[in-house]
Parts: sequence; structure tokens; C-alpha cells
Amino acid sequence: MKQKARARKIAFIDPSLKKAFEELKSGKYEDQQLASFLNRAMEDLMQDPLCGIRIPTDLWPKGYIQKYHINNLRKYDLPNGWRLLYTVRGNEVEIISILIEWISHKDYERKFGYKRS
Repeated sequence: MKQKARARKIAFIDPSLKKAFEELKSGKYEDQQLASFLNRAMEDLMQDPLCGIRIPTDLWPKGYIQKYHINNLRKYDLPNGWRLLYTVRGNEVEIISILIEWISHKDYERKFGYKRS
């Protein structure tokens, strides 16, 4: 018996993140450009929720674990050095890509403890 494909969804981790995304759309040019990058990422995540790079557990910011109770963390590289961080949750019926935040490359390196040489 062939297994039915699970529905795929995109969600924001909290309402303030969704609001920030909506505000990007009507912001200055750079903000609108970032909104367009995020839209493309969401389209890709709808096709393949695991398309981002898995971040090893030992690199996860403690705040993410405490605040969001995540058990996986992925990174989707956006143009211009931006990073989209998300987690994936699912069951037999659906799989949801939950957006946690988007940050610049510099902030990403700082948050994940990468040192500049």
C-alpha cells in the first residue's frame, strides 16, 4: 500500500516574527529584497522541508533550546550573507517548517560561536 504524502506547511515561531516579516515587505529597498529572499526560501521549504543544512546539536544557542524546546535546527543560506534558521516538526499527517529567525552572516557567526581568524 502506497503511503500518502504528508501536507507541508510554513509557520512562524511567534507572532512578532510574522509581523517583522510583513514589515519587511513595505520597508526600504533592502528590507523588501530580504522579504523576497525569505519568500523564495519558504517556497523551497514547502517543496523540501529538509533542504536546509542541519546544525549540529552542540552548536545550538541555549536560548533556542530553552525558549522553543527544539529537537532539530536547520540553516537555509539566503543571498547577501543572510541566514534563515528554522526547525522541522511533523506527524503522520503533516510536516511543518517553523521559522525561528533570519540573521546576518556576522550575527550568525557570533550567535553560534564561530571565531574570526
